[in-house]
Amino acid sequence: MGPQSDEQLIARAVAGSEKAWLTIVNRYETRLFNHALRMVGNRDDAMDVMQDVFVSIYRNLSGFRGDAPFIAWMFRIVTYRCTDYLRKRRVETTEYDEAKDPTDAANPVKQLQDAQNNADIMALMLRLPIEQRQVIELKFFQNFTFDEISTQLGISSNTAKSRLYAALKKMREPGTEAQLAGT
Repeated sequence: MGPQSDEQLIARAVAGSEKAWLTIVNRYETRLFNHALRMVGNRDDAMDVMQDVFVSIYRNLSGFRGDAPFIAWMFRIVTYRCTDYLRKRRVETTEYDEAKDPTDAANPVKQLQDAQNNADIMALMLRLPIEQRQVIELKFFQNFTFDEISTQLGISSNTAKSRLYAALKKMREPGTEAQLAGT
């Protein structure tokens, strides 16, 4: 028997199957965690958000209507939880510890370059307003279309585009590189 679809797993999880729920969690936890990590800026905060996210997903699983793909529904929950978390904390940090890719373990130079690139990207993203950061994350890191982003964030497709272009402009502003070098 091949891999089960999200819909099959959801039906089984709603019926009480712990195995189906754990399969859902295992299928999506890394992708959702990385999304939360880029949104909130550090691993500990992302872990806090993810605990709340998975409880929320589990409690609301029976309410998933299937109007949009399951992954989009989950990303919407993560995005809202991250936004709420950041609004409550009002703390911006540049601490960032990217999840390690085991295939890069043998190449310390690549690890160092990747870490610096990730830190630079995070530093730039953390300077953006949360609304712009959300669009950058969903477009470039999760590869959602503008229509999917607009559905997830409850905004128009044109608003999503405007936020993306405004964010990119801010990230390219003169002096950004000098600011990063000083962080």
